[in-house]
Amino acid sequence: MTINILAFGIAKEILGNNENSFEVQEGINVKMLRSFLIERFPKMKSLASFLIAVDGEYAAEDVVINPEHEVAVIPPVSGG
Repeated sequence: MTINILAFGIAKEILGNNENSFEVQEGINVKMLRSFLIERFPKMKSLASFLIAVDGEYAAEDVVINPEHEVAVIPPVSGG
């Protein structure tokens, strides 16, 4: 199945674009997607942590992703 992923900040630079489409296995969950992204883009491992949001909310690792979901990769944020 194809999913669309929005990427922000340094994640956008690593993935190469702010909007990306990937072919993934049916029934992929957030934890599996995180592993997929690290395997495909090893620089993602350099981020101390990155969050995955599904439909505008931070998602737990067991949330299953469907093609119609809006998925976003959000890198660690620093502020002051």
